[in-house]
Amino acid sequence: MDLNLKGKNVLVAASSKGIGKAVAEQFASEGANVMICSRNTDTLITAAEDLRQRFDTNIYDKKADLSRKEDIEELVQAAVAAFGGIDVVVTNAGGPPSGTFEDTDDALWEQAFNQNLMSVIRLIRCTLPFLRESDSARIVNIASTSVKQPIDGLILSNTFRAGIAGLAKTLSNELAPYGILINTVAPGRIATDRTLYLDRLKSDILNTNVEDIRTQSEKAIPLSRYGQPDELAKMVVFLCSQANTYTTGQTVVVDGGMVKSI
Repeated sequence: MDLNLKGKNVLVAASSKGIGKAVAEQFASEGANVMICSRNTDTLITAAEDLRQRFDTNIYDKKADLSRKEDIEELVQAAVAAFGGIDVVVTNAGGPPSGTFEDTDDALWEQAFNQNLMSVIRLIRCTLPFLRESDSARIVNIASTSVKQPIDGLILSNTFRAGIAGLAKTLSNELAPYGILINTVAPGRIATDRTLYLDRLKSDILNTNVEDIRTQSEKAIPLSRYGQPDELAKMVVFLCSQANTYTTGQTVVVDGGMVKSI
């Protein structure tokens, strides 16, 4: 299947490691021009150098804190300056802290709101004028299975990730006249640093080792294993490609069958 991504201009947010980097790698392997970003300079430089060595395409990088409006505006400006336009945007951000309702104060709510919901809104708002000019515009938001089934102890993620899915469904209608397709991808237990952090947190609470937590988690997954970042990335890239011409406004769960909702 020809995804027709060679030469397309792609902005992938929060992409120096984990799922974001896997998505950037997959686009680069298809010959797309890719802008990556991170708020950590060291990981950003390392990721950009790695991608440039491995793929014969244009890789750009820009430091950006996605919780800051000014950083997002500068990131989009840098992408447009590098590319001359934008065809694809993948919104993404690190997961918010764990905690229950009574553990979470206003500062944590506000930080998670800016990082995990407003970053998506701002990225779409800032790139929309350029996406309208593209004949192959696509947006994919990376969220979580919490949009389908809330996760205990992750009230911030449960709240704001659901907002992302609602936003995308609404925008699928508003952006359709411009030919812009927008979807949400909801990762399950993907083998990343974030998942390891959550497993360690749970192991501390239950006073057990992290390997036991992973084993227990895998038993709840029909495929009996954690997913790999590239498995999720392939779904993201397909939805952003020209192989997808009629799917928009959907939340696609990539979780090995873990979520039980229909």
